[in-house]
Amino acid sequence: MPPAPSSQKNKPLRAVDRDHVNSVDWTSYPIPEIADAPQTIDIVLIDRPEIAPSGGGEPSSRTAPAAMANPNANFDATGMRLRKVPLTPARMKEALARG
Repeated sequence: MPPAPSSQKNKPLRAVDRDHVNSVDWTSYPIPEIADAPQTIDIVLIDRPEIAPSGGGEPSSRTAPAAMANPNANFDATGMRLRKVPLTPARMKEALARG
């Protein structure tokens, strides 16, 4: 099993044994509260001027959901799957005209 993220060290978000996930509903799902937060957080700044700034966190977690949501919403609304980005009104009109 992979190591638990730091948020799971005090209160595991997934209760598992060797073979099964045991927290299978919201009643048994332990939700972290402010009291579970650490008293202090050490911040370490890394000076790497040769690398362009990219923000914090995982870039795919910011862009992928939105990038998938728009084409899927268009498909749900029109039945037309657009496979070319960027999605523009002109491309949508073209796809609808092709039927």
